[in-house]
Amino acid sequence: MARPALRLAALFATWAIVAGMAAAPPAGARPDLCSPPGQEAAVALPGNLANAKRPREDKYTTAGVEPLSSIDVTKLGLGTPGVLTVGTLTESPPTNCITATGRYSGFDNELLRAIAKKLGLRIQFVGTDFFGLLAQVESGRFDVGSASINATEERRRMVGFTNGYDFGYMALVVPAGSGITGFDALARGQRIAVVQGTVEDAYAVDTLEVQPVRFPDSITLYASLKSRQVDAWVAPSLTALNLLKPGDPAQIIGYTFTPAGFEAYAVAKRNQALISALNAGLDAVIDDGTWPQLFTDWVPRPLPPDWQPGSKSAATPHLPDFAAIAARHHRTEADQSYAPKSTLAQLRDSFFDWHLYRRALPELIKTGLPNTLLLTVSGGAIGLVAGLGLAVAGISRSRWLRWPARVYTDIFRGLPEVLIILLIGLAVGPLVSGLTHNNPYPLGIAALGLTAAAYIGEILRSGIQSVEAGQLEASRALGFGYPAAMRLVVIPQGIRRVLPALVNQFIALLKASALLYFLGLVAGQRELFQVARDYNAQTGSLSPLVAAGLLYLALTIPLTHLVNVVDQRLRRGRPADADDSVELRPAISSQEMT
Repeated sequence: MARPALRLAALFATWAIVAGMAAAPPAGARPDLCSPPGQEAAVALPGNLANAKRPREDKYTTAGVEPLSSIDVTKLGLGTPGVLTVGTLTESPPTNCITATGRYSGFDNELLRAIAKKLGLRIQFVGTDFFGLLAQVESGRFDVGSASINATEERRRMVGFTNGYDFGYMALVVPAGSGITGFDALARGQRIAVVQGTVEDAYAVDTLEVQPVRFPDSITLYASLKSRQVDAWVAPSLTALNLLKPGDPAQIIGYTFTPAGFEAYAVAKRNQALISALNAGLDAVIDDGTWPQLFTDWVPRPLPPDWQPGSKSAATPHLPDFAAIAARHHRTEADQSYAPKSTLAQLRDSFFDWHLYRRALPELIKTGLPNTLLLTVSGGAIGLVAGLGLAVAGISRSRWLRWPARVYTDIFRGLPEVLIILLIGLAVGPLVSGLTHNNPYPLGIAALGLTAAAYIGEILRSGIQSVEAGQLEASRALGFGYPAAMRLVVIPQGIRRVLPALVNQFIALLKASALLYFLGLVAGQRELFQVARDYNAQTGSLSPLVAAGLLYLALTIPLTHLVNVVDQRLRRGRPADADDSVELRPAISSQEMT
């Protein structure tokens, strides 16, 4: 049975590669979305926003800032003295992304680098997901959250914010040929998509009064929109504009300002000293021309007439005439008159781009594979040891051992794995930060191992209880004590009987290692799936995820069939060889004895 399965997997992998090679675009044809487009990519501000009344933020924008010379960086309450630890995203170009070399970049992050330099701080970016970012900032896991965060009233109840560094507005994206004509045409019953936990999510629920379809990231959402699995996408305008490519069966049909009116960096509410320092740094980079240059390089579009970044006393930034540049190149955000691609071309670009396979595989093997194996092996070792203890406790005659084992198993099997990872990372993490130095690996490995222990414990318990009672009785009759009989006779037989199930759990742990990303990872700590997600965000194609999937298959399929061979060998024993024949001496007769 093993060989047909292997042939099928090999056939699938070969077909995928050949399909990609057959229609692969030339090298360099796909732009890197995590690179500054420059002022030549300028777009005009949509007319309805240029003349619209924008939400005001004057009650939160400070009148002025402290002089940089008066800021004491030793009193900023940083998790690591002298280092600004920043939680950010990787899948929201051009504001937040990661380059092919592992550098966290985008307008938001490059601006924060410049601010940190003004303050004399080193900076460390850590990738995470948006829905847990604000909680990680408030808990102290990160000093700052950088993710084009709209400073809404609801979010201000949880975290503090700096002054605004960019204005926020949303776009409505629909499949080509859709009957939806604008925000006012959205209604209940339509599949309106948003990224989970974003201001667009809140806008869909509170303002549009619909129950949206939530996605973990913009790339996956946009792929669903192109395949018409959703009817519309309420999107950050820059993200939508960056993802839409010539020939895509999608178009932007409307815009609106975000409820907050501006975007800012998130900081723990209790750390007002850091908020004041970042505000001072922001005004400084506006004054010396750094903000205008980064804005021109990354997000070139006109500012609303009544808004500018920084404090109320900040210098007015000098920017190129983006509207004139856009007119010269005949570019507007609403210009989506592209010739549609065929379904096969869309399929090729989304899943079978051989150029992207070759581009992603080196980083997948160099960074993702070692980290995935480290997390899996370490978590598996913890799970196996703790699971064996749970199994023995679960069959113990003492209720003081049996009941805690049952409660532990019920809790860790019943809770979603990502919730356990977040609870251990955000609740236990601050308590042991002196030991872990805010490194998520020990906590993530512990979470994976403790979760696996609940499943492994039940697997081992069923295997041990399947061993015939006569095995234990025979061992005791030979003089073994109960612990020795269990350790040397019963437990080894039980483990042998459930070996395939243990390997299945090990494979599940291998795939669950991708969830560690929710705790935040620096670029060198990313596992296979996250490396693929980052390439996915850089290119807008799902091909890097397919490349990661092939590596997962390369790990799991041989392991599965190897354990099947071992299991069959253990059950049947070693095949008899010709040398195994025993020459028996004839029996001695009674006459010979006399």
